[in-house]
Amino acid sequence: MEYECNHQPVDTERIQQNIEKYGCHVTMVQADSYLPGFAYSIGLYKNFGHPEIICFGLKLETMHELINEACDIISKGKRLESGGLYDEFLDNYKVTFIDVAKEHHDDYLGIAINYYGADVDFPAVQLVWPDKQHNFPWDDDFNKDWVFTQPLLDRNTDFKFYEARNTTAFTTKQVLDGEPVLYVYHNLDGDWQFHSNDDPNTDDGRIVSLEEIVKSDPSINNIYHLQYGWSAWRSSKEEKWQYAPYEEDDQ
Repeated sequence: MEYECNHQPVDTERIQQNIEKYGCHVTMVQADSYLPGFAYSIGLYKNFGHPEIICFGLKLETMHELINEACDIISKGKRLESGGLYDEFLDNYKVTFIDVAKEHHDDYLGIAINYYGADVDFPAVQLVWPDKQHNFPWDDDFNKDWVFTQPLLDRNTDFKFYEARNTTAFTTKQVLDGEPVLYVYHNLDGDWQFHSNDDPNTDDGRIVSLEEIVKSDPSINNIYHLQYGWSAWRSSKEEKWQYAPYEEDDQ
């Protein structure tokens, strides 16, 4: 099956041709400085009534092969069930699947949404792989270095950042007093800054948890993907975020 190594809109006719020829189209999204790469299918639901499949954090070629294998299995009449364990995908390791919450669809499945149209409420599952000791991300002994390599899309709809909820966030007294966050900076060292104006006074600086910032304004979840060294801004709480890289001396 054919795949795309980006997350830009592609020709719907081409996607349809791939679905008819290969069973599904695969979209591949390259990793950036902050987020892992991922891949997802388009067409499994149309062809077989099966949820689309998304996978994170492995090499693009590997994720392409995994979805290719899944399509072959599904085309023969087998369903890949959420919670099931499957040894057909990785040598000497079992993978499993979890349901993707609808709140995550817009974040990761944009080309599939464009293909099906807003009226089609297609389901999706996530292929989840274990660490080298066969632990899954929800197991206590899972490799801590890989925790954010594959986000779990059946949960955390209230907090989409690739961070611990208690991660330090830098903000100001004005934000904590209720002024809207209009300027966000994701520093090269990983720190997050949330301000209500573009020239905050250092005397007003405050330290809180990232979760506290998100709870105060859930729309901040929409910039969960902000790369290191990038900023986001908006003219009001109701407006969409805009993005650009920045020089840290410009803060």
